[in-house]
Amino acid sequence: MVNRVSPELEAALSHLAACDPVMARLIDERGPLHLTATVEYFFTLVDSIASQQVSSKAAATIVSRIRTLLPDGEPPAPEGILALPDESLQAVGLSWRKVSYIKDLAQRVHSGELDLAHIAQMDDEEIIKSLVAVKGIGPWTAEMFLIFSLARPDVLAVADYGLQVAMKQLYNLDSLPKPATMREIAQPWQPYRSYASLYLWRSLDNSPKVEALEVPSDQ
Repeated sequence: MVNRVSPELEAALSHLAACDPVMARLIDERGPLHLTATVEYFFTLVDSIASQQVSSKAAATIVSRIRTLLPDGEPPAPEGILALPDESLQAVGLSWRKVSYIKDLAQRVHSGELDLAHIAQMDDEEIIKSLVAVKGIGPWTAEMFLIFSLARPDVLAVADYGLQVAMKQLYNLDSLPKPATMREIAQPWQPYRSYASLYLWRSLDNSPKVEALEVPSDQ
């Protein structure tokens, strides 16, 4: 089997392995992990809001039910969400607060206030600022969008509990690190902190998103 490794991934792995012995060990143990951009930006954000504070299994069920409410054969669009009665969204398992958040997102995208069509051309800070203006989207959700939807290579989500736990374990810290400590540990990883984050999550064996990002192989 031959792994298909992009030039960016090759550069990221070489940099991380050279700058940090912990990263070098993780890369050797786990093999190449890569970032893949998606195109379904709107529904990715719907999914993010719907999935907050519920188990992965419950979130998957709710998101699947939302899809069944929308027209078949078309990518989920804000117009479809706006056309749904609030009661229909609540009936699939969303709280009334999440219904209001998803409707706010749909309205902002529909009006062009949140320009998802051109969001990939914006820099990271502009994207975070645009996304956190939406009700129900905070910095962590915006950072996950940067990593898992736009495949931005240099994002460090200091509020992510998984990253905190992984850093504590891997770097022999006495307690969960504060943001300043996380940034200090991650400083040598720049400009590939997103890739390093994949390895931290993967070290815990608890991230289905990272599992899906493993490099496909040629048989």
